[in-house]
Amino acid sequence: MPRARLIDVDEFYADPVFAGASISPNGKRIAYLAPAHGRLNVWVRGIEEEHSDAVCVTHDARRGIKAYYWTDDPRWLLYLQDTDGNEDWHLYRVDLDAPDEPAVDLTPMDPGSRVLGVERMRSRPGTVLVSMNRRPLFFDAFRIEVATGDITLHRENPSMTSGFFFGPGGEAFSMAMADDGTWEFGAIDEKTGATRVIRRCAGPEHPVGVHPTQVTPDGKGLLLGAYHDGDDLSLVRVDVATGEETVIAALPGHSLCTAEAAGQGAPAMLFTSERTGEVLAARFVGDRPIIKVIDPEFADVYTAIAKLSDGVLGSLSSDNECRRWVATFIDDREPGLTYLYDHDTGESRLLFRPYPNLDPAELAPMTPVSFPARDGLPLHGYLTLPVGVEPAGLPLVLVVHGGPWYHDTWGYNPQVQLLANRGYAVLQVNFRGSSGYGKRHITAAIGEFAGAMHDDLIDAANWAIERGYADPAHVGIYGGSYGGYSALVAVTVTPDYFAAAVDYCGISSLPNFMRTLPEFLHPSLKNNFYLYCGDPADPAQEADLLARSPITMVDRIRTPLLIAQGANDVRVVKAESDNIVEALRERGVPVEYIVADDEGHGFANRENRTTLYRAMEHFFAEHLSGRTSMRRPA
Repeated sequence: MPRARLIDVDEFYADPVFAGASISPNGKRIAYLAPAHGRLNVWVRGIEEEHSDAVCVTHDARRGIKAYYWTDDPRWLLYLQDTDGNEDWHLYRVDLDAPDEPAVDLTPMDPGSRVLGVERMRSRPGTVLVSMNRRPLFFDAFRIEVATGDITLHRENPSMTSGFFFGPGGEAFSMAMADDGTWEFGAIDEKTGATRVIRRCAGPEHPVGVHPTQVTPDGKGLLLGAYHDGDDLSLVRVDVATGEETVIAALPGHSLCTAEAAGQGAPAMLFTSERTGEVLAARFVGDRPIIKVIDPEFADVYTAIAKLSDGVLGSLSSDNECRRWVATFIDDREPGLTYLYDHDTGESRLLFRPYPNLDPAELAPMTPVSFPARDGLPLHGYLTLPVGVEPAGLPLVLVVHGGPWYHDTWGYNPQVQLLANRGYAVLQVNFRGSSGYGKRHITAAIGEFAGAMHDDLIDAANWAIERGYADPAHVGIYGGSYGGYSALVAVTVTPDYFAAAVDYCGISSLPNFMRTLPEFLHPSLKNNFYLYCGDPADPAQEADLLARSPITMVDRIRTPLLIAQGANDVRVVKAESDNIVEALRERGVPVEYIVADDEGHGFANRENRTTLYRAMEHFFAEHLSGRTSMRRPA
């Protein structure tokens, strides 16, 4: 194949022309995200209409909208928004009968408070149930009357280590973390308030909580992600009355995909019926994501929908009758294809391509790979090679995911495609601690920050070098959040291995990172950072944490380094980047530093993404000899 043209950074990081489509419960309209006022906003159009007939119903010119919700009243639509990436999410209401009117904030709160979770209450039409911390340290459950904005306390949370999930009638079930980190799920007696524990799940293999956690539509069972006497995460039903456990969905050698626990934008773990609330299908981790149908009545629908694309089903919505469906697909080179399918007629049509300017033939395929770590632990990842280039002796960029309790998966990734287009081999590895590969894999990371977790990355790069794909003199590393920490570990623990590194909102001091997280999060650290790294409140553990922190090894850094940071980041505060940059500049070591004043944990605004990745393009070109565009950013 001929070498791909040099695709401009703007083409990779422009906002999608269309994205996030869903059908209204009555099946008459479609909502989706599309550009307006320089940002992604919500548009609504009739089921048979085109975009030229659509109405823009939100008007945010400051920050794009990512999450919106239909209500059971066709007049109202809801969406979440924060301020410049500070993650203080508020719930807003839009009047579809008066779309030019300003949106109404249904959840006015003091700074530092936020909404987590929005769900319709089937037992109370016109009402949604939300969790929010009006009390700064406690997330309580509230009912909101959508039409009036009236807010009623539904259930007060008695502890910072507990929470609620709810049945179809609003009945509460508890999830609480015991002193030893065990997750306990219980039924709450509505008269006495007493909790009866139904199921326990060990903490270490659920570092970010148990996912999924929900109640069956009849209110008689809990649906949980559990290891169920094995290494693979399965979907189980626990009978509320008896505690009897039934496996609902399992796939030998594969675990449920819990990526959506990381936040907005990840693919759905479960697909549920709009009509009944029953689970239709579940997503499992594989070389490509695997969709396992659970409800036999959904099998024919899924078979028909799956034929629409060579990709994997990403998101799905239907009307109340489960007749009309809107399906969006994951693909490594043709992302986000979205179709409307009518199951009664069998007819379907393409609604949109989010990135019409990208030619799939010019993009690089994402190939699953696997190899053992030096201690024998199986590692899985993805290798993306540039189009039209002999796959030998290439400069290599190791792209490290965040979390670390997350995982890379097959699909379109603009960072990976940009790097491959510039001539780099791109390797992503699901190192130990990554989710999706079983209990043994995730718990193998305990005590291994800057240890075996980093060794896994070196082993991955060595694999690519030994196979002849990569030039050992031109290996770079890039990552965000935990991946940014990994980039800093790379240039401190192994300062001679990498030729260049990019740290994107990464941790430089583990103790300071934990101490500066929002206070309401601190109890939840027991099963993740405290267990896997250490508790900075303990002097001995703090000393070990510092020994694993790049800031204490900054004098070893001699690798060219680019750092990017959002000024409003509440997860990895700006000081984490400032301190590294200041220490390097005091030593006279050059470091490039990009700070976005209107961003938080990761850049959302198009112009900031473009600035960052144009800078990264030139940075890697200078130090790894890849291709670059002519324009050098200031």
